[in-house]
Amino acid sequence: MNISLCTITFRHHLMSLGEIAAWAQSNDFQGIELWGAHARNLAQQPDRNADWLDTFGLKVPMISDYLPLDADPETLRHKTVELCRLARRWRTRKIRTFAGSRGSLCVSSEERQLIAQRLREICAITAGYGIQLLAETHPKTLADTAASTLRLIEEVDHPAFAINFDTLHVWEGGDDPIVIHRQMKPHIRHYHLKNVCDRSDLPVFEPANVYAAAGRRDGMTPLFEGTLNYVDFLLEIEEDGQVDASLEWFGNDCLDILRRDRRQVRRVIEGREPVRRTVNFL
Repeated sequence: MNISLCTITFRHHLMSLGEIAAWAQSNDFQGIELWGAHARNLAQQPDRNADWLDTFGLKVPMISDYLPLDADPETLRHKTVELCRLARRWRTRKIRTFAGSRGSLCVSSEERQLIAQRLREICAITAGYGIQLLAETHPKTLADTAASTLRLIEEVDHPAFAINFDTLHVWEGGDDPIVIHRQMKPHIRHYHLKNVCDRSDLPVFEPANVYAAAGRRDGMTPLFEGTLNYVDFLLEIEEDGQVDASLEWFGNDCLDILRRDRRQVRRVIEGREPVRRTVNFL
């Protein structure tokens, strides 16, 4: 299993990518998932690219961004091409976006059809660059429940379309991540791993809260100290071989938490399991 950290973790920190890469290298990470905003800003530094990151023994498994599906077609095409060029610079074949900005129960059939059409059009562009477009399982999008996500895969119907499986959000949508993983596995290309103290704490992951420097962080918890059973889930996905996953941490004490979570993930995978099993998913 290839484990990456996410640069969005450091959205409010004064750390350079070089400092992050050196730390990731020394703490057994295999990659750095680039936040789209960071990838665009780094375009001003031509010496920061995949070759440079290779010197740390690291790769960029995915660039995570938010393509404007509700924009006019030319703007969407321009943003997609820009992102594909950034992906090429970092030699990644995966771009993450959200499937709209409204939940599956809130959209009309016409709106849903339009979003699926836009995603298909984007896939036609990314495929030309040898890149896959991943829709993240996420609330307030068309991938907010397993049923809607599986339906969306059928509606988009493009070989370049795939899923970023955010385990917490799958559970948030009312589904058992292990059960749904087995159904969705042929379409999954990446995993986001994070946990929460209790279902009542899920609002801490609302984008407006996450991106606010003074946002609430209590309720965010290390991977093996929350309500989801990540021991069993990691053993489930490890059976698939060299999958790509990212530790998505938005809280405080990021270096300490990421270091500890990475160490414990390794011990679980190696069968030394020093961490307690938490409650079942549902």
